[in-house]
Amino acid sequence: MELSPRSKPYIIPEYSLTGDLISFLTCNLQYRYQNRGTLPPSMPIQLWFGEFIHGVMEESFLEWNAKKISFPWDWKNQIRPIEEMIDKRLRARGLYPPLDFFCKFGSEKNSVLGTCPDKNHPHKLLYSARAEKAINIWGPDLFPLIDSAEVLIKGKRPMPNFDKDNSRSNYYGINGVIDVISSLKINEINNNKIVKYLKNNKELSKKLKSFDDEYEVIIDYKGMKRPSLKSNNWFYHQWQILTYSWLRSKQEDSKPIVAGIIFYLNELVPSTEDLIALKQDILNGCNDVEISDIEESLILNWNEDKDNFINLSDKLKEKRSIRIINIEDDSISNALMQFDGVVANIEDSIIKEMKGIPIKNAWNAKGDKRTCDACDFKNFCNKPLSEHMKVP
Repeated sequence: MELSPRSKPYIIPEYSLTGDLISFLTCNLQYRYQNRGTLPPSMPIQLWFGEFIHGVMEESFLEWNAKKISFPWDWKNQIRPIEEMIDKRLRARGLYPPLDFFCKFGSEKNSVLGTCPDKNHPHKLLYSARAEKAINIWGPDLFPLIDSAEVLIKGKRPMPNFDKDNSRSNYYGINGVIDVISSLKINEINNNKIVKYLKNNKELSKKLKSFDDEYEVIIDYKGMKRPSLKSNNWFYHQWQILTYSWLRSKQEDSKPIVAGIIFYLNELVPSTEDLIALKQDILNGCNDVEISDIEESLILNWNEDKDNFINLSDKLKEKRSIRIINIEDDSISNALMQFDGVVANIEDSIIKEMKGIPIKNAWNAKGDKRTCDACDFKNFCNKPLSEHMKVP
């Protein structure tokens, strides 16, 4: 009996919306070293906080869902234990917190994180302050609305620019994780500020009035400031939510998705750097959130080198931390086309490298100043030093 030769393994490339596609858009070369080369950054500030705040919000929801704990939550006794649990998970993956922004010591005796010698421990540093605000400002209205948490969504698409002689596959996989709000929860719960934001959105309110069937709203969290209007991130995040909606629509239990919500949780406790960026957005006409004349004047007249920290109103912080994205079929098609283009560029760089082209020539260095400042690879990338200093 003649045995046929074993066929070559067929692997469909898999891409995460945040971990791959948006990371690649941030800087191609940094993506190659960190994501494909598994070289962890020494200062994973945005990466660590993004993972951290996602974990804290999910565990807080599970805790509330199981015990229906009333708000506000006490930081030291109720929130800090959740923070320490998420920190341990991230450490197990080789992700360590920036020490200036998150207390490294554990609360319990004999903690694997170590015990702080200061009797006033634990210390509520910047990231803990943001976690506390996120839970206590949005938790009372968000948690009762959530129908499904941490929903894994996956799908596949035809490989763009497929070439049978060069392409690795004729399809690629795409995935993400979301929270889902159902229309049943929205219609049943009154006096909810998130529902009010949805109904006050002009584009969305028109759609909801003519919508008789059940529908869904999808949720994502960002550990960053609200992007400038018309900046790259402004569009990248919109494409991400639209692609999430397409992936969710492919699941059997899904209902039509009418909107997405992004929570920019840095806005609840903005840093000096965030406030400087907000001031620049106002001056450049790139702020999309209405600000009172008094607060706008306060921000524009603020001198970060001389004046004290600006104490913005809670209402403004809240408005800047929530972004509603209307879901339309033509917008979804555009988002999918954009991300198909990103996958095409990633695959092109991979194939170049497989053919022997050096890494720095196969992958472009294109980060902005913020990205370059925090990058471990800037001293040996192919981007001129003068380019590292440019502000986008």
